[in-house]
Amino acid sequence: MFYFLVIDKNILNPNLIIPVGTQVVSRIEVKNKHNEVICPQGGVGVIINSPIDNSYAYKIRLSNDVEIILNRHEFSIRKQYQKQGLQNASDMLAELNLYDYVIYRCVVGSKAFGLDQENSDTDLRGIYLPPADLHWSLYGIPEQLENQDNQECYWEFQKFIILALKANPNILECLYTPLVEKITPIAENLLANQKIFLSQLVYQTYNGYVISQFKKMEQDLRNQGTIRPKHAMHLIRLLLSGITILKEGYVPVKIEQYREELLAIRNESMPWQEVNKWRLDLHQKFSDSLSNTSLPERPDYEKANALLIEARKAMVF
Repeated sequence: MFYFLVIDKNILNPNLIIPVGTQVVSRIEVKNKHNEVICPQGGVGVIINSPIDNSYAYKIRLSNDVEIILNRHEFSIRKQYQKQGLQNASDMLAELNLYDYVIYRCVVGSKAFGLDQENSDTDLRGIYLPPADLHWSLYGIPEQLENQDNQECYWEFQKFIILALKANPNILECLYTPLVEKITPIAENLLANQKIFLSQLVYQTYNGYVISQFKKMEQDLRNQGTIRPKHAMHLIRLLLSGITILKEGYVPVKIEQYREELLAIRNESMPWQEVNKWRLDLHQKFSDSLSNTSLPERPDYEKANALLIEARKAMVF
C-alpha cells in the first residue's frame, strides 16, 4: 500500500502573491461577530484584493457575495485543493520501478545497422507491459519510459503496437533487429507475428521522414553551407530500407551491401552532389517498388488488436 503526500505548491514559495480573480478554498471555518458561521471549512470564494506581501491578509468574496479576510495559510488554491489525493504520473515513477515490467529489450541504431564506430552509443529500445491494476488505476501509466543517460526508451505495449501499425521506422526496426537482450513469451509472440505490421503505409511513413530530413539539410546548406553527414547517411539508409520492405517483405536492419557507401557519406568522403543524386535515384526506385509490392494496403489491425488483448489478459493477477 502506498501513501501519498500532496502539497499546495504555492505554499512552498512564501513570497508568491496569489493574484486577484483566483478561486480559493477556505481551510478554516469563519464566523462573524455574532458567532454565526459565514464560511464553512471548504467554502469556495474568489480573491478580490491581494496584499503586497504574505504578511498581510487577502480579501475573498464567497459565492453568496459575503466577503471574508483570510491569511495565506488559511486557504488553498481551488485547482490545487481538488488534486489532493491524486498522484501525478511523475510521482508514480518515483514510487514504482516501471523498468521491472520491460518485456522486450533490443539494440538498435548504429550498432544494429553495422555502422558503429569506437565511440558509438548502445541504443536500447523495447516494450514494457505494466500490471492491469496499475494500468486501470487513477494514476495511469506513461506511454514510454526514457533514460537518456543509458540511451534507453521503452514504449508501453499498446503504444508500441499503434506505432508499428503506422509503420514507424524506429518501431519496425525494433521488431527486426538481430540484437535482442531480453524477451519474454509475450514479446516472443509479438515478434512471431511481426509481418502483420508491414503494409504499403511504409511508403508514406518512410517518405515523410525522408522529406522532413531533406528539408532540414536544405536549410543547413542555405544557412551554413554544409550538411550534417550523419543525417544524410540515415536518410539514404531509410530509403534503402523502405525499398527492401516493399520488394521483399522484411525490414533490413543490419546494413551490409551498402555499408561502405553509407560510411563514406558519414565520413564526408562522398560529395553532397553525389549523395543527392543517389537520393533522387532511390526515390524513383521506392516509388517503383510501391507499384509492384505484394504487401497489403493496410496492416492487419484485427490480429494486432488480438495480440494486445491477449497481452493485457496476461497481466491480470
